[in-house]
Amino acid sequence: MSNRIKDPSKELRPDLAWVPITARTLATLVGLGSIITGGFLAHGRYVHNLPLEIPDPITSATRAATIVTGVLLLLLGRALGRRKKRAFQAAVVLLAISVVVGHQERLIGIVFLIGLIVYRRQFYALSDPRTGWGALWVFIQLVSISLVIGLVLIAFRSKLMVGSPSNLDVLRTVVRGLIGLTGPVAFKRDRTKDLIDLTLGALGLLSVMVPTLLFFRPSSAAPRMTIDDEQEMRNLIAKNCKTDSLAYFALRREKSVIWSPTRKSCIAYRVISGVMLASGDPLGDPEAWPLAIEGFLAEAKRHAWLPAVMGCSELGGEIWVRESGLIALEMGDEAVIEIEEFTIEGRAMRNVRQMISRIQRNGYEATLRKMSQLSEEERVLVFHASNSWRNGNVERGFSMALGRFTDPSDDDCYIVTAQVDGVLKGILHFVPWGDDGISLDLMRRDRNADPGLNELMIVSALQQAQMFGLTRISLNFAAFRSIIERGERLGAGPITRLMRNALIFVSRWLQIDSLYRFNAKFRPIWEPRYLVFPRQSDLPKIGLATLEAEAFFIRPRFMQPNRIKRQLN
Repeated sequence: MSNRIKDPSKELRPDLAWVPITARTLATLVGLGSIITGGFLAHGRYVHNLPLEIPDPITSATRAATIVTGVLLLLLGRALGRRKKRAFQAAVVLLAISVVVGHQERLIGIVFLIGLIVYRRQFYALSDPRTGWGALWVFIQLVSISLVIGLVLIAFRSKLMVGSPSNLDVLRTVVRGLIGLTGPVAFKRDRTKDLIDLTLGALGLLSVMVPTLLFFRPSSAAPRMTIDDEQEMRNLIAKNCKTDSLAYFALRREKSVIWSPTRKSCIAYRVISGVMLASGDPLGDPEAWPLAIEGFLAEAKRHAWLPAVMGCSELGGEIWVRESGLIALEMGDEAVIEIEEFTIEGRAMRNVRQMISRIQRNGYEATLRKMSQLSEEERVLVFHASNSWRNGNVERGFSMALGRFTDPSDDDCYIVTAQVDGVLKGILHFVPWGDDGISLDLMRRDRNADPGLNELMIVSALQQAQMFGLTRISLNFAAFRSIIERGERLGAGPITRLMRNALIFVSRWLQIDSLYRFNAKFRPIWEPRYLVFPRQSDLPKIGLATLEAEAFFIRPRFMQPNRIKRQLN
């Protein structure tokens, strides 16, 4: 069954770009107005539209409702700007409340409410259903914690209470305080009452704000790659022998997949913080790519996700730009080595040759094999060794990493194992690239191994590859290689040098410069890779999503959507 979803917004075209922008602006204005009005009410003012004097409980309720409504409208602004249907529905309800209890912002609220209703079809973007249940669970937790804090706070000030209120009165005071009302418990000092009211009010606002942010946050969709999807994707990869070197990485199981109507092409992606991020080129017949791209963009629009593609080839970038109207930016180069042309002879390879000779004299040797040639004991050995050598507890990678190792479904992959005196010291793992190439997935080594081990493993793979009918090997991706290279040349301009120095500085954490220089040792052919995205202003958001996808940025546990999902399950 196809995962391609019909675009629900075709009937809305052309989209009115000014509608969500205006909605976001008005939500901010009305929200601020409500908060200001609530502040005036807190100083003894009464609701303007009622002719009679209002008792204090009603005044307090009006004040609380006005302030909470204002805060929620402020939080809703961003979601309205992203055309979220759920935000539209909530805004209509809140604006109706604001019009009833509001004062200075009433006229703007009425105009805003009418405008939302008139242009309701412009708010069609769906939300991740998981965010609703997660927000509800967080709301229950926060309310429970706030009740406990409120009860403890009043208990510590029991000597300052007037009379001997019952436990039920104390509970009623805490509950009413959380929603901005005055409870039956009175205090001897005004300062104590103000402190209790302020603390309970702040806890109440926090209990509303945090779930609201979770409810309307950019969703991170759960993976939707079925077993059938994976098998069909493998068939597409097998049929297109000269396919993209990143094609096999589309089988990473944390991704979702969008198919063309004919199922001759598909795009694997992952949604991170509202960014719908694909990597590499679409799979399958290039003639069918436009239909897969159309489905990808329709799904992004359906959920108000920001579409982006990282690491596509020049051909892929041209088709993406032509079919989608997006723009492309060169983000670096892939190091590709033609095996027949590779040699370690000559002055340019002198350093690599010397390192390999030195480490071989120490007894190191490396062997290239298919994963299917490993025994069960060897699989267990390399699996545990790989995990123990990993830098940190996080498995990095997204665009050029498979995310699994020694899986039986990947027996067509290749592995280089390096040993000394029978002890495993290093591993390279390659995925298939068509029927005559391999692409580097994993490079790990024992930290106590001698220098030159990585060079030995790569050169051994190149020298033994022809035994398996291989003609090309793709190594690591070198981000912003051309900028680093141009910045080192004689006569480089100040801007180029400044960009290079910035990249060198960032390389302290992201290994940009070190990866480029390591790849350059083997004299590869540099194949450019591109980032495709809608607007220049989207680059910061896409950049953060990319860092998170590659596991260079890890969100705190309480911000991770999978944490809520685990709690619900």
